[in-house]
Amino acid sequence: MRKLSEEKLKAERERLLKMWEFEDKYSVYSYICGVDEAGRGPLAGPVVAGACILDRNEEILFLNDSKKLSEKRRETLFPEIMEKAVAYGIGIAGPELVDEINILQATYRAMREAVSMCSYMLEKKTGTVSCPELLLNDAVNIPDINIKQIAIVHGDARSLSIAAASVLAKVTRDKMMLKYDEEYPEYGFAKHKGYGTKQHIEALKKYGLCPIHRKSFIGHFTDVGGATGAKT
Repeated sequence: MRKLSEEKLKAERERLLKMWEFEDKYSVYSYICGVDEAGRGPLAGPVVAGACILDRNEEILFLNDSKKLSEKRRETLFPEIMEKAVAYGIGIAGPELVDEINILQATYRAMREAVSMCSYMLEKKTGTVSCPELLLNDAVNIPDINIKQIAIVHGDARSLSIAAASVLAKVTRDKMMLKYDEEYPEYGFAKHKGYGTKQHIEALKKYGLCPIHRKSFIGHFTDVGGATGAKT
């Protein structure tokens, strides 16, 4: 990483300090976990959730909402977050589950899985604390989870913990879509990550569905129905 000038480093640290707003507001809780997802909108692939408890004493420069970061920056931050976090978790709900229970419920399922993984890591690390004490979520309240929650609108841009969760979720999902691109190269998943771009819709019309497409999402884009045009 290129060395920052003192002025730019100061500005970056001030920005990070502002993004501790909610963690500082609820500092009565020792273990605050940010939760976010990636992949609610695409026509193909899983929805992935991240959960992350950051260490207030560990600095992660340039951490931000994953949508505001370049792919290169996200990939650089991904291992740094895992190295410096107190605990983290990643949950995945595949396209079959999305079709079965709908995207919102699948997202909640992935979030609960991510929090559960984070809880397991936290317990292993502390030997006593078995789950986060507070969840900071990006604009949702997760049902069927027995932890206090705060839903924050645009939370991934306002809370550093949620931002960290967003990076974990986004990078994990993007890596999965790159693997799927190798298996189903005709759809261009490496480029659009399953979102409904013109290229993707044209490929759908030409090749039909592949096994990672969300059937419940594509009815108004193509009339191929449940047919599978690509290899399985």
